[in-house]
Amino acid sequence: MAQIKEQEIFVNPYVVQMDKFADSLQHLSKTFLNMEAYKGTLSREEIDEMFEKVTGNVCAGCERRGECLGEKHSVTYQMMYEILCAAEEYGAELNMELKRRLKRQCLFAPRFLRESLEEFENAKQILMWNHRLVQAREGYARQLTSFAKMIQYTTRELDAGIFQDDHLEKRIKAALKKENVKLLSVVFYMTQQGKYEVHLTVKAMKGRVVLAKDVAFLVGKCIGRTMIPRQGERLVIGEEYGTIACMEGAKFQTLQGVARIGKGLEEISGDTFLMKDLPGGRKGVALSDGMGSGEEAFRDSTMVVEMLEELLEAGFPVETAVQMMNTALVTGREEVKFCTLDVCLFDLYQGSCEFVKAGASATFIKRKKEVEKIESTTLPIGVVQNIELDREERNLESGEYVIMVTDGVMDALPEGSQEEKLVEFIRETDIVNPTEFARGILSQVLKSSGGMPMDDMTVLVIGIWGLS
Repeated sequence: MAQIKEQEIFVNPYVVQMDKFADSLQHLSKTFLNMEAYKGTLSREEIDEMFEKVTGNVCAGCERRGECLGEKHSVTYQMMYEILCAAEEYGAELNMELKRRLKRQCLFAPRFLRESLEEFENAKQILMWNHRLVQAREGYARQLTSFAKMIQYTTRELDAGIFQDDHLEKRIKAALKKENVKLLSVVFYMTQQGKYEVHLTVKAMKGRVVLAKDVAFLVGKCIGRTMIPRQGERLVIGEEYGTIACMEGAKFQTLQGVARIGKGLEEISGDTFLMKDLPGGRKGVALSDGMGSGEEAFRDSTMVVEMLEELLEAGFPVETAVQMMNTALVTGREEVKFCTLDVCLFDLYQGSCEFVKAGASATFIKRKKEVEKIESTTLPIGVVQNIELDREERNLESGEYVIMVTDGVMDALPEGSQEEKLVEFIRETDIVNPTEFARGILSQVLKSSGGMPMDDMTVLVIGIWGLS
């Protein structure tokens, strides 16, 4: 009982330090949000300043200056205010009645009108830049908050997952020694899914070279679970100390295939895809369709996919990763540039898949002769600052397929029955190989549309199989 209380009282100093770091980020985020807010309209002081500039430029040499800026000051001010209101609603083309009134009242009516409209345009530009600055600050503030939360979450997850097991460490050390591998240190980690990760610092003895997979196999025998080197680890252990991470082998594997064609048979496609092994026994597949087609659309969709790959590989939650990419697309751009984003995250331990969509076409799951459709109602990324995502999760069985397509595939099918037609193609195929499966779907769609692609078209097929 006393030991439990001691554990509850003890707080890892590294966790405390990272909490301080996270608190600093959150404080900075609040500072950004508490700065100058968005201004939707001109203030009275700004309108007064515009009036002073216009009358100072136009009325300086006018014989009626004293009258217009004296006893008729309110009338002159009202006239300029009406010009600004009309320009806001109709643009520079003011109605004839307002122009006639201005001409009767002002000896320099054309110049007064021109100067007023110029000052108004300058003020609108300032408002626009103010809005962009506020928008950028809000985006950065959200990202800082996301960073802070992720730091706190990850730190606590690592702190909770790392454990000591002296008996297991001795068993591993002895088993490795028999194979001429010297163990310097070991760190045991249990993931949230209850899976082992073992980080070993080792070297081979007596001039030997040992395969990393053999080291992982020995560790697995000691633990009583199937262990493999983590993706990207070194293949061999030499005479120099090096650290390798071993993780539990997954129960499922995926095989994937792609078929694609550019608009008008162009070589460059605006569609970009990602297929990546991720930490924690996950597989990430993403498909992005840039606005338009060709090289410019390719640049935008490639930027999105490459950024997503880096963030997911670093361990960022998919929602945070997508929000960061959205901020990058929205902030500092003269025009709207958007990309659809379709993400499938496969859990190869559980045999499940999380579907995350932003403005993407429907995704399909083929279960023998049944086809399930997962749709999206959200906007693409790059349109608005606060993006909403569609999220679904499904359990998959061995031999089932996930099919992802871009808008160009859907748009090539008969209007009004696009999804039904694609479901029919998917249901009727007996192809097992994912690459041939994807090519078969694209071929069917092209036949249905006359053979010439009117937009970039991409089909991804991911099959999942159990490992015996």
